[in-house]
Amino acid sequence: MANLMGAEVPDPQLESLSLPELHAFVARSTWTFAKTMPKTPHEYTLRRNTADEALFERVVMHIRRHGYRKVYERASYTYLDIDDWQYWTMGSPLSETILINRARL
Repeated sequence: MANLMGAEVPDPQLESLSLPELHAFVARSTWTFAKTMPKTPHEYTLRRNTADEALFERVVMHIRRHGYRKVYERASYTYLDIDDWQYWTMGSPLSETILINRARL
């Protein structure tokens, strides 16, 4: 959802998640190794493959609200560490976000 200035406005349906909810999402998701970036090993899960698209969106927004900014190459992303993994998206608007990445810490 965007306001008149084009900025993303939090949707009340996208409230923060608990750690058990995040663990459940991670466990239920299918993670694929990113073969195109072997020097930066990571995995991703796709929105189109999720069983619960609303939960996918909640996870994306949770990462963005509770994560921290870090520069990778020349771009800045928001990362969230959960257990031994680091999660991030590519920063597209929520409606255009098609994947969630993760890499081992």
